[in-house]
Amino acid sequence: MFIIRWVLGRIILLLNFVFSPKAYKRELHLQKSMDEQTASLALYQYNACPFCVKVRRQIRRQSLNIRLVDAKQDEYKKQLETQGGTIKVPCLRIEEQNKVTWLYESSAIIDHLKTHFNR
Repeated sequence: MFIIRWVLGRIILLLNFVFSPKAYKRELHLQKSMDEQTASLALYQYNACPFCVKVRRQIRRQSLNIRLVDAKQDEYKKQLETQGGTIKVPCLRIEEQNKVTWLYESSAIIDHLKTHFNR
């Protein structure tokens, strides 16, 4: 099973590389403003997870500068469990006004990004 998942993961990464979406181009001052808005966001993800790839593709389409966190590392896995409630990826950590929200499910994350960071 490990070998099958490893091979499929590499195929997903290859296809994502080959068919990478185009990033949205903003004026420099608008991009800087968008970067400030996304500074408090972090996407907990696995590199070859198809649902994580789906979210990363949307982040690229919208040219959002969101910190990517490898949830396989023990430190971040523990954060997901203790602060987020479960070890599940993708998970978007949203910090607003000293309040932290953990948003799971790729479709919910993409809806959130489209709603809050529309071009």
